[in-house]
Amino acid sequence: MKTRLKYCIVVLLLFSSVVDAQVTFIISDMPETTPPEDIIYIIGDFNGWDPGDPEYSLSINNQGNWEITLVAQFEGSSIEYKFTRGDLSTIEKGENGEEIANREFTFGNGDTVYIEVLNWADIEGSTATDNVAIIDDAFFMPQLDRTRRIWIYLPQNYSNNPEEHYPVIYMHDGQFMFDSFASGDTEMEVDETLNELEDQGVNVPIVVAIDNGGQEHRVDEYTPWNRPSGAGGEGAAYIDFIIETLKPFIDENYRTLPDRIHTGILGASLGGLISHYGALAHQDVFSKAGIFSPSYWWSDSVWTFVQETGKQDAMRLYQMTGGLETDTMISSTLLMHDSLLNVGFSEDEVFSIIIPGGEHNDALWAPQFKEAYLWLFADYIATGIETHQINNSINIYPNPAYKTISISNTFDYNEVSLKILDITGKVILKLNDYRGDAINIGALNPGSYILHMQSESENYYGKFIKI
Repeated sequence: MKTRLKYCIVVLLLFSSVVDAQVTFIISDMPETTPPEDIIYIIGDFNGWDPGDPEYSLSINNQGNWEITLVAQFEGSSIEYKFTRGDLSTIEKGENGEEIANREFTFGNGDTVYIEVLNWADIEGSTATDNVAIIDDAFFMPQLDRTRRIWIYLPQNYSNNPEEHYPVIYMHDGQFMFDSFASGDTEMEVDETLNELEDQGVNVPIVVAIDNGGQEHRVDEYTPWNRPSGAGGEGAAYIDFIIETLKPFIDENYRTLPDRIHTGILGASLGGLISHYGALAHQDVFSKAGIFSPSYWWSDSVWTFVQETGKQDAMRLYQMTGGLETDTMISSTLLMHDSLLNVGFSEDEVFSIIIPGGEHNDALWAPQFKEAYLWLFADYIATGIETHQINNSINIYPNPAYKTISISNTFDYNEVSLKILDITGKVILKLNDYRGDAINIGALNPGSYILHMQSESENYYGKFIKI
C-alpha cells in the first residue's frame, strides 16, 4: 500500500512539473505607424487562427509594451503563432512587406519572449532611411501658438565623427521630404540622395524638415503677404519660428555649423516662395536658398519686397521651374532672376534653370535637390583638394554649364595639361596638350567638378557645376 502511494505521489509530481510551463510574449518594438487605438492579438494553432479572439488580446504593461501570458501547457509542447490587429488583413509582415513564416515556440524554453513586429499587412512601412528621425511630433511654435512635427536627417557618419560639425538646411513640407508613407503619396528622397552622395565621398549636411500644417495652415504659413480674400500672411511669423525657436534648439542639441555661411533654406511651390522670402529677409541668418517652382504669383508684393530689401550680403540662390509648369511660373522665375541681378546680386550668386518636361511635382524636385545642393554648398563639398593647396585659381564660365566651359584667365598655353576630376578626386577627362579652347563637358554627369591645369611650373584649380 505504501509503495503504491509513493508511486502515485511521484507520478503527480512529474505531472505537475510538465504542465506548469507558461510563456509571456512582450512586443518590444513595432511600427511607429501602428494606429494607437488598435488592439493587438496573438493568433495561432492554439485558437484556430482566430484573428480577433478576445481571449487572446494583448494588454499594455507598465513599460508601455503590449504583452500576453498564455495559459500553462505541457513542457515540450510547441505552438505556431503570429500577431494581428484584429483581422487577417492586418496580420504582421516582414521588413519589406513580405510574408513571413509562422513564429514557433516550445514550452520550457523560457518564460518570456520579446517580439519585434516589423510591418503590418495593411500599412506600408516607412520609406525613410535609418538616419532620419522625428525630433518631436508636437514641437511648439510660440510665434504661431501651434505645434508641428519636426524631422531631422543626420549624415550616416554623424555618430562616428564626434568632432565633426555640419551645415544645416531647413526645409518645408517635412512629410514629403523623406517618407512616402508620411506623405501618403510621394517624397523628395532627400535622405536617399544625401546618403548616395556621402557614399561617394561628398560632405553632406544636417537637414531639418518641418511638416506643413495641412489645409488649415500651409497656405497661411508659407505666404508672407495676404491675398485680397484675406488668406495668407503668416510667413514672417513662420520664418521667425525657424530663426528664433527651431534653429537655436537644433544648434544646441546637434553638432551644427551655426553661422550664416553654413545655413540654408529650401522648399518647393509655396515652400519655394517662403524660402525666397526667408533668405532675403534674413541674410544675416541664411546665405543659401533652394527655390523650387516658386509661387511668385501669390502676390505682387514679392517684387516690391526684392527692390526694398536688396542685397545685404553674399548669397547663393538656386531657382528652378519645370518646363511644363504654367507660363506664369516660368516667366516669373526668369523675371526674378533679372530682378535679383538688378538689386546687386551677381551671376555667380543667382542660378536659374527651366527643366525641360518638368511638371509641378516631386518627380521634378527630387532629382533637382541633388543639383541644388551641389551648387549651393560647393565650397563645403569634399573635392579631394585641400584648400591650402589652391594657390592659383581658374575663372571658369559659364558656371554652372551645360555643354562647354571656357577659361577667362590669360595664360601662356605652352605645354599645358588639363584634367577634370569628380568630387572624389577621380580623373574624368584629361587633355595633354591644352591650347585654351572651349572644353566639351556634354558627356559628364550632372554634378560638381574640379578643373586642374598644370604648366611646367604652376598648378591652377577651379570648380564648376555641370547641369
